Amino acid sequence: MIRSKDKNYDELVKYITDNQESLYRFAYTYVKNQQEALDIVQESIYKALSSINTLKNSQHMKSWLYRIIINTSITHIRKTKKVLPIDQINDKPDCREHDLDRNIDLHEAIDKLDENQKTIVVLRYFEDMKIDDIAKTIDCNVSTVKSRLYTALDKLKIIMNKGV
Repeated sequence: MIRSKDKNYDELVKYITDNQESLYRFAYTYVKNQQEALDIVQESIYKALSSINTLKNSQHMKSWLYRIIINTSITHIRKTKKVLPIDQINDKPDCREHDLDRNIDLHEAIDKLDENQKTIVVLRYFEDMKIDDIAKTIDCNVSTVKSRLYTALDKLKIIMNKGV
């Protein structure tokens, strides 16, 4: 039994090492601050390593770790209550490249979604997770994930078209 826990621990360390940039990017989508995202990832890794014995199936390690990052990010946001109205943000780089502007607009539009929808969109399109894995990560039905995803995409289309 101890060997399997050691194996899970080693697998988790390898996964973290191999995917550290993705974990950081995911945390950054929540807090939009480099240092806070690094802190969240560090805290999440500590939590994951400390509670590796609660992971029953190593096949679900990715969704389990992402769930820890989601919860840590949301807790951090609630603690700091750093809410900045979108109209007060004026830090777009002065760049003439349409793709970069469109990318920034997309990230701002995603930030306007509620937490559930934002999480699903980020996991699906930025982290390339399958619908089934997202359902496991956020602990809800596949049909709920699909419904929230389609609703979020509809909202994003409306938000993005208003900006054009």
